[in-house]
Amino acid sequence: MLRPIKAETMAEFIPLNTIGTVESVPTRPRRPEWLKARAPSGENYSDVLRLMREKGLNTVCEEARCPNIGECWNHRTATFLLLGDTCTRGCRYCAIGKGKPKPIDELEPERVADSVAHLQLRYAVLTSVNRDDAPDGGAHIFARSIELIRARVPECKIEVLIPDFDGNWDALATVLAARPMCSTIILRPRRGSFAASARAPASTRVLNYSLAPARATLIWSPKAA
Repeated sequence: MLRPIKAETMAEFIPLNTIGTVESVPTRPRRPEWLKARAPSGENYSDVLRLMREKGLNTVCEEARCPNIGECWNHRTATFLLLGDTCTRGCRYCAIGKGKPKPIDELEPERVADSVAHLQLRYAVLTSVNRDDAPDGGAHIFARSIELIRARVPECKIEVLIPDFDGNWDALATVLAARPMCSTIILRPRRGSFAASARAPASTRVLNYSLAPARATLIWSPKAA
């Protein structure tokens, strides 16, 4: 008959090795407050969000998933995204939707100008997706938006971040003729047409628009479609 084994402690039954003390691990310093993106909220944020929904407008803030959307919208400012929310180019570094876009909304400039007036903006930024499906790349929407904003909020300064219009000088001239305060040309690759697109910034000088600045931003990704 088996008898139970009596042990005073577990160590008597199962030998245990002594484990040395572990030195304390230094704590990682806290990240600075300015590096943290808080969840968007606030009265102004809600007002801008409601306005964008009511007017059926798009913003880079939402479409590009900007982490600073709460901060900017609480200061009652936003970057308007013209010509819809679908881009005809496939840049892999961009979060904006890509594919076949809906037809261009010709009434969009009216709603953009109404929104700028509602927000009482002193500085408005307009940009857009690429619309290679349109003959002028949507340049007339930029021009009309600038004209209406200036008519309704004369003191508002207007900056445009325009696509390269696939090297179409007439389209570029349409935007510059509306006299934006500042124009930045964003070059996105399309079937290896970088050389043609890169001529667009120099075209601002050739077209002799003295009030149109020649600043240009070149964004190029060899991995883009």
